[in-house]
Amino acid sequence: MSENETAIGEGAAAQSNETAPEASTEEITYHAVEKDGVVTAIWEMQGRKHLRTIDPRSRQGQDILRLYTTEHHEEAAAS
Repeated sequence: MSENETAIGEGAAAQSNETAPEASTEEITYHAVEKDGVVTAIWEMQGRKHLRTIDPRSRQGQDILRLYTTEHHEEAAAS
């Protein structure tokens, strides 16, 4: 079974190396998806490409939301 895992890992590495130059040129951004004023999902985007959806209740989702709300409040205070 470890042979299969190694083969899968090598295949994934080969694919990521081929797409790495393109991916590094675009900035990764996060977009909150809201419904009725509640964040239901966070989309991780690279340019116009959707990379993954993050649950806002997860630790990473909470960290992203905390960073966004901190920046948002700082910008409002500066104005």
